[in-house]
Amino acid sequence: MIRRRTLAAALAAATALGALSGTGLTAAAEEGKKEVVIWDYFETDAQKEMMQTLIDGFNASQDEYVASHTYVPFADYEKQLTLGIASGELPDLVILDGCSMASFIELGLFGDISDADINWDEYIQGPMESTMLDGKHYGIPFATNCTALYYNKDMFDEAGIDYPDENTTWEEFREMAKALTKDGVYGFGNAATNTDEGTFQCLQWLYTAGGSYTDIESGVDAYTLMQEMIEEGSWTKECVNWTQSDVNNNFMAGNLAMQQNGPWQIPGIEANAPDLNYGVTVLPKKDAESGQATSILGGENMGVVNKDDTSGAEAFLKYYDQTDVMVEAMKLYGSYPPKTEAAQDTYWTEDPIQQAFLLQIETSIPRGPSASWPSYSSAIQTGFQEVMTSAKTPEQAAADTQAAVDAIQ
Repeated sequence: MIRRRTLAAALAAATALGALSGTGLTAAAEEGKKEVVIWDYFETDAQKEMMQTLIDGFNASQDEYVASHTYVPFADYEKQLTLGIASGELPDLVILDGCSMASFIELGLFGDISDADINWDEYIQGPMESTMLDGKHYGIPFATNCTALYYNKDMFDEAGIDYPDENTTWEEFREMAKALTKDGVYGFGNAATNTDEGTFQCLQWLYTAGGSYTDIESGVDAYTLMQEMIEEGSWTKECVNWTQSDVNNNFMAGNLAMQQNGPWQIPGIEANAPDLNYGVTVLPKKDAESGQATSILGGENMGVVNKDDTSGAEAFLKYYDQTDVMVEAMKLYGSYPPKTEAAQDTYWTEDPIQQAFLLQIETSIPRGPSASWPSYSSAIQTGFQEVMTSAKTPEQAAADTQAAVDAIQ
């Protein structure tokens, strides 16, 4: 969990880090190299190792630029970027949550780099779309992920139920969850907390039902499924208070037979529940005639800050655009490469659990993209909360949420 700091502390930390990294950059600049400064919010050892390895590789690959990165706490990241727009004190590249990029494009933070020497069409469509607005490119996807369906194989075996797979429908999923709900175990759980984390997990059901973030009422069947399963007791009602970590902890503890979650939970399971016999498959589709269920994309983008000279930033993107560079970075990072060729590396494709997430990513979409995404997310998750707590009928919640969404400018 990211420790919250005051904005003043964040600014002080960023300034101090910038000063520390600036010493090396100044020396390099004196040698005739141009500086390329990157901001990120990575704080785990693995993330830091990944970034330093990436930067060292870029610096060694050419003689024109020298890159460095500055850590800014996640809790204050967007505030720092907003202040930077006002003050002009900004880096050359920003790594940020994909769903935040559209709003900062609108604010003028990022520059149009559509003419950059990047293989745009080699990226997975969903992640690439999250870096664009009105057909223009403002960066490239950095890492991508999504949620899929985890299931406890031992519980399924004990109940004599076939494992879920890519053909599992909502009706079959519902029957599985109902049959597995017993002796203090719930059939299914996800993260439905009243934050964007909840939107990230719940919005998938709305899309699979035929709706979208701007067309709530066409997805009302998702509301009905959720409410009825919770009332049956097979979809735990506790999910309205659960984060994704809470859900995974309950799955590891044997309190859930199935969970919706992402690949970032795999290391925790390996470390804390190494004997857990589980599998992962794509999320259930609405009916037999439907295609594969949608999931919602997570991950980061790398945006080029709008400056007179973006050559250094574009050079760094071009370096990361190399398949072998991206593969090695994502192995350290614990996420998936957003580039199609890189994602087909055997590191991911020969592992059945990783394969399931790669298959799910093929039908995953970004949140938005919209400059007003925070407002959309708040309205949408309020609707899910009302449905999942039975505060409103699915139809009333859909109508009210639709009105809230329509009011967003």
